[in-house]
Amino acid sequence: MGRHLALLSVVVFLIVLDLWSKSAVFSWLGAPGAGAEVGYSERGHVRYSILGDWLGFMLNLNYGAAFGNAAGFPWLLISGRCVACVFLAWLIFKAPRGQRVYLAGLVFILAGALGNLHDNFFNVPNPGWPGVIADRPFGPVRDFVDVYFFGWDWHFPTFNVADSCVTVGAALLLLSGFFAPKEPAPAS
Repeated sequence: MGRHLALLSVVVFLIVLDLWSKSAVFSWLGAPGAGAEVGYSERGHVRYSILGDWLGFMLNLNYGAAFGNAAGFPWLLISGRCVACVFLAWLIFKAPRGQRVYLAGLVFILAGALGNLHDNFFNVPNPGWPGVIADRPFGPVRDFVDVYFFGWDWHFPTFNVADSCVTVGAALLLLSGFFAPKEPAPAS
């Protein structure tokens, strides 16, 4: 039971970090006259440069999944996210001891999924923000980390802490295959 409480506290911490960062950046950049020296992206999004043109904070609303995919199927998308969260929680509960990398991957993915799902259920965007779509059954996910590879003139889709958790979790799940205990070979 203690292990599950520790894992739950990590999930809660990552969700709080995600929701706090989204709220802080959107409040800071979305408030008129907030004092931040902001510019605008090529699509008209408010953008605050952190490391030149390469890294910045940019307000973006994502009604779909990764890279904005499946935005036209909101009920399917949100239902799938809910089922995935329940399945991930079950996998965490059933995970055998000694598989820390595997368990960490599941925890990161669950935290990221729940952080973005929170936005779907509770985010009501400011109608003045670029990208707001009226009459949607679910709210958009707030993305704000903007990476632009100016040498290749390539813009990576804007993301958030929850998306980073999902990515780190997926990498950990892949790595866990290398650290999984090997089953003994069958005797001949």
